[in-house]
Amino acid sequence: MTQPLSPALRADLQRLVGEDGVVTGPEAHVYERGYRHGAGRALAVVRPSTVEATAAFVGYAARQGLRIVAQGANTGLVGASTPGPDGDQIVLSLESLRRIEALDAADRTATVQAGVRLSALNAAAAPAGLWLPIDLGADPSIGGMVATNTGGTRQLRYGGMRRRLLGLEAVLPDGTLLREMRGLRKDNVGIDVKQLFVGTGGSLGVITRAIVELAPVLRRTATALVAPASIAAIPAILRDIESRVGAMLTAFEGISCEALAATLRRHPSLANPFAPDPIPPYVLLIEFGATEADREVEELLVALLAELADSPVALITDARVGAPERIWAIRHAISDSLRHEGRVIAFDVSVTRSRLPAFRADVVGRLAEDFPFLRVCDFGHWGDGGLHLNLVWPDASGDVCGTEWRVRDLVYTVVEAHGGSFSAEHGVGPINLSVYRRYTPEPCQRLGSNLKTLLDPHARLGAVHFA
Repeated sequence: MTQPLSPALRADLQRLVGEDGVVTGPEAHVYERGYRHGAGRALAVVRPSTVEATAAFVGYAARQGLRIVAQGANTGLVGASTPGPDGDQIVLSLESLRRIEALDAADRTATVQAGVRLSALNAAAAPAGLWLPIDLGADPSIGGMVATNTGGTRQLRYGGMRRRLLGLEAVLPDGTLLREMRGLRKDNVGIDVKQLFVGTGGSLGVITRAIVELAPVLRRTATALVAPASIAAIPAILRDIESRVGAMLTAFEGISCEALAATLRRHPSLANPFAPDPIPPYVLLIEFGATEADREVEELLVALLAELADSPVALITDARVGAPERIWAIRHAISDSLRHEGRVIAFDVSVTRSRLPAFRADVVGRLAEDFPFLRVCDFGHWGDGGLHLNLVWPDASGDVCGTEWRVRDLVYTVVEAHGGSFSAEHGVGPINLSVYRRYTPEPCQRLGSNLKTLLDPHARLGAVHFA
């Protein structure tokens, strides 16, 4: 049970971050539960409105022996932004650090505070014809995107946050403010310190500001849903398209028949692009994009798909080119649709692109043999080797938790056998900590533990402690 906040501690926190910056009681509940996983109890929620107040609070917490969990928009999927069950952690919300400090159109950069939402940054950059080209189903904060190294559907062309990050400011666990905010694209003077905070989930420091590299907005896009001749043919399709259009290929996604059918079933307003024909066994979402308004990208996409269909060994059997917003609406509705189909056992895994067909066949076969009651509703970023392996359990009953962990053990074993990663994008968090300890090479674990101990010897910061 959560311990009440003492009057003395409340007074100290209010002195540091202001009276409105301390939240307790029922108002704190929204900060205690994650988007999908993670639910605990916070001793309090602290919402500083300046970087200086953030650093002052972190330093105070270190001196008082208080544990902190940093939280951005709380859209993560592994429980890394929510407190544990003991009620002894303070949630440090960065939502009030939401200033867009500078937009440099000539340099194509934005300097923002950590709490700025992706949608707000893109709205501010749009008049200059720019955007942060990381397309996600959620609307995260920039600090959270750096902490988790988000990638999204267009990582194939633009890379993830590690690629887009040019500068960083963070508060270290002792309250020291670290700044590397020069915003240089070329800087090779030693260890790139800012990269230590990318993808480590807030366990090494609290990100407060960032400089990110923007990209020109796509002026024209063309999008199609394509039925490959077989899943084994997908790498050849990808290779053929890349060799012809290069960076014009902005997205190359995969959607299983089960995932697409569930989405259309739960969203009647979304039309079946293949009607009146049945949904193909597997579907690719392919997007071409150009920054020049006069590029005829749709004609190019149609012509290329026709060639793939008419080649001596046909790589595709059907293709439907449609309005990009309608096709992307289907893609972005998948996750929420599956939640209405039953209990979802979700995985975010990756292997090399060339091994994706073999991995998928292996894991689907093993699941059908050992857990035939699960429906495989996968989709993912085939262009960069990522697969959201969502397993729907329509009538979950019995030892649900025990069964789920047996399923996870099977999937992670197959991932490891194919040389893959158990967490392609969403990080570790409490949900994946035991898997991290099992599959991450011991020298890598030891180095990470040493770094954590060096910066945070008493493990006061973060929802996951690798030490």
